[in-house]
Amino acid sequence: MTKTRFLTLVMALALLLAIPTAVFAQRVPPHVFVGTASLNGVAAADGAAVTAWVDGDQVADAYASGGDYTLLVDQGDSSFAGKAVSFKISGVDAAETADWIQGGAEVLDLVSAAGSTASGATGEAGVSGAKGAKGDTGAAGPAGSVGAAGAAGSNGSDGSSGAAGAAGPAGSAGAAGSAGAAGADGGGGLGVIALIVAIVALLAAGGSYMMGRRA
Repeated sequence: MTKTRFLTLVMALALLLAIPTAVFAQRVPPHVFVGTASLNGVAAADGAAVTAWVDGDQVADAYASGGDYTLLVDQGDSSFAGKAVSFKISGVDAAETADWIQGGAEVLDLVSAAGSTASGATGEAGVSGAKGAKGDTGAAGPAGSVGAAGAAGSNGSDGSSGAAGAAGPAGSAGAAGSAGAAGADGGGGLGVIALIVAIVALLAAGGSYMMGRRA
């Protein structure tokens, strides 16, 4: 490839020498640039435009062929002496520049990368998004230590009196009294009746006595 570019440069110089001297008497010889042209890391496609620019104006153009280019930058009626020449490949700025020299011949490989502009300033922070959904409940933590004993409560009120108990059973019968003196002879029936009455009286007296003691 280097040999090919060298031959291209030689041919460009020969072309310049073949131009009639009368033409040079009126026009300043151009600056010839030859070399490779690559775009985004690969050789420029055949027919890709390779252009030269001075002071923001396009001053020459050519077409890539086999990844190479040849540009004749003619100053025309202007003066390019000492000015910088920049280049573009398919409209994309190349990284390389060169100073224009009257009658100069230079091998310059051009490299362009689409989208290689400088980064813009950082934009302002956007607004906060909506609050997210509540997460799942976490696992229960370990049990805490036992707390101190609480103060004793106040005494309760006295209960009401209970109902009176039922009466107890009757006591046993008292001992029988001594027999009374025998009555005068009377009818047998009357004696028996008198005896029964005496027994009843004794029982009644014994019962009253017992009741008095229980009370």
